[in-house]
Amino acid sequence: MLIKIVIVLFLLMIIFTLATSFYYLAKDKGQGDRVVRRLSWRIGLSLVLILSLFGAYKMGWIEPGSKPPVRYSEGQ
Repeated sequence: MLIKIVIVLFLLMIIFTLATSFYYLAKDKGQGDRVVRRLSWRIGLSLVLILSLFGAYKMGWIEPGSKPPVRYSEGQ
């Protein structure tokens, strides 16, 4: 359960940095570097999340869904 909370928090932080970068893009009208810094944070957070998910999978902390996919017979 803790892993799910951490993943959701990372996704919320990524959305927040994306929203603030859009705000600074509109406010600064292309002047300044706040947009670039916010987008760099977003990229960094995304990389940390992806690498953390991969590491947690390799260590066995998380695993793929256990339900098999739904399969329909060909006669229907």
